[in-house]
Amino acid sequence: MLTINNLSFYFGGRAIFDGANLQIKPKDRIGLIGLNGMGKSTLLRLIVGEYQADGGSISKAGDCSIGFLNQDLLSYQTHDSILAVAMQAFERENYLQTEIDKVLHEMEVNYRDELVDKLGHLQEEFDHLGGYTIQSKAEEILEGLGFRTEELQKPLKEFSGGWRMRVMLAKLLLQKPSLLLLDEPTNHLDLPSIQWVEKYIVNYENAVVVVSHDREFLDNVCNTTVEVTQNKLWSYPGNYSFYVEEKALRSEIQKSAFENQQAQIRQTERFIERFKAKASKSRQVQSRVKALNKLDLIDDVIDANARVHFKFKFSVNPGRNVMALENVSKAYGEKVILDNTTINIERGDKIALIGANGKGKSTLLRIIAGSEPIQGERKLGHNVNFSFFAQHQLESLHMDETLLEELKYADSAKTEQELRMVLGCFLFQGEDVFKKIKVLSGGEKSRVALAKVLISEANFLLLDEPTNHLDMQSVNILIQALDQYEGTYVVVSHDRHFVSQVANKIWYIEDHQIKEYPGTYDEYETWVEDNKANRPTTAAPLPVAVKKEEKPAPVVETNTKNQNQIKKLEREIEEIEAKVSDLEKKKSLLEEKLADPTIFGDSSKLQKTNIEYEQTKTELAKLNEVWESKMMEIA
Repeated sequence: MLTINNLSFYFGGRAIFDGANLQIKPKDRIGLIGLNGMGKSTLLRLIVGEYQADGGSISKAGDCSIGFLNQDLLSYQTHDSILAVAMQAFERENYLQTEIDKVLHEMEVNYRDELVDKLGHLQEEFDHLGGYTIQSKAEEILEGLGFRTEELQKPLKEFSGGWRMRVMLAKLLLQKPSLLLLDEPTNHLDLPSIQWVEKYIVNYENAVVVVSHDREFLDNVCNTTVEVTQNKLWSYPGNYSFYVEEKALRSEIQKSAFENQQAQIRQTERFIERFKAKASKSRQVQSRVKALNKLDLIDDVIDANARVHFKFKFSVNPGRNVMALENVSKAYGEKVILDNTTINIERGDKIALIGANGKGKSTLLRIIAGSEPIQGERKLGHNVNFSFFAQHQLESLHMDETLLEELKYADSAKTEQELRMVLGCFLFQGEDVFKKIKVLSGGEKSRVALAKVLISEANFLLLDEPTNHLDMQSVNILIQALDQYEGTYVVVSHDRHFVSQVANKIWYIEDHQIKEYPGTYDEYETWVEDNKANRPTTAAPLPVAVKKEEKPAPVVETNTKNQNQIKKLEREIEEIEAKVSDLEKKKSLLEEKLADPTIFGDSSKLQKTNIEYEQTKTELAKLNEVWESKMMEIA
């Protein structure tokens, strides 16, 4: 259907493709992957003819139609309704409808037999093309992509860029081209819409090429994976998970071949160097020189799996209860988000907040951060220090500062070498650290902002769509960082692979209540599927809407605690937590002293510090025991 043969393309003197080859067959579902900047979107633009190749060819069958969804469509605006925009996909049907209307209007004033014949032919073709069902098809796809029925007649220009992109996707799906090119189609979709698109593409009757950083999406829709790397296109006959396994095997073979060839080259070069001055060996030397010049060099393996090599820390440990929302309500006019709901966040919770757009996930994060007015109570726990990441906060970066200078705002105590190491983990190498923030792409700014959040020594993180604009390598870095992070966080994300790797609890908003599933995302999905099938599940405990328990009326029972006793226990626990925090600081200082080489020159100081350190450890252990005892009493 479409063949790419020996393709070469240069951008500003840099080779993007050099001798690349690919064949796309009918019904292929290709996942196009690779690091940012390797040429994935460029390849799609070459296929549709927006860019012209510098060498090689791209040939397609004469009857091959191409549809292209790209990020440029975000800027498209019109006063037409979103339903009308989506129905623009039916060009012939719309033309026939216009002609039918003209004929009917003319017949009202000038009825003639030839008009009746013309109307019959028009209606026959219109019916044959399914013209009477085009509106219902458009409505079905728009609603599948998350639009409510009452929104379909609203002008496109009233919607944000992300929602406009959904309309353009709907239009493209309705056109049903022979080859569907999708550049990051899940970027602006919530989880239910992503799952709907997956099902649609799986059942799509023609070929699809999709660029995506969503591993789960690629696994579910693709039967071929093509990696863009080293100016070539490398095909793997399976989905993304198959690619990961096969790539590891190929890399192992390639690494071995590369090392063997390098050893052979070194041996040959030593022979040439040793005998080049000897006349008796000149023929052999020349033979080896020619062999080296003709050698088809094997490339070394590029390791795209960057690893985080530093440990995130925070200087203050919070109490057990990090945050409590009690009887919280939130509404925007008549639109109710939360209604008298209660939830608790405890130290060590790794919470993923999931669900459809418009349910109030970002609003809930702002409520937790204290930046959104509410009815009810928001209680911040003892020694809680939080940091908030959201996409709109990228503009709060200091545009005229370098990357190094920007990170110093988050942690001025770190040395330049330490900050370089942090930036290196987020794929900024060498001279990159001296770039100005203003010249970075959206994805690069996201990485800088995430690095700032993670080194801020906050013990409680709020992360709103942190994987947006990140490639797979950057997402992998973030997963590793959060895995090492010993604090508490709440993250909003539609990336299922990311959520499955970082969360130990799932939150979602249903019936204006915050509901909690006490398990991983994979367990949550199993529970949802079991519920759909109306069969009991043993995957994990049932999710619950966490509400504040009402205190029972006083009864005559010796083990019933009154409110005064509970308040007294809560005060005692807070006092203990404050003492524990002070002792932990003291313990850290003493550990630094004991690690100081200068102290070893004074045995009396060393002994005194050691005694004080042991006493602090003992006191800290006792206080923790008392704290646990008090918590048991209040439970």
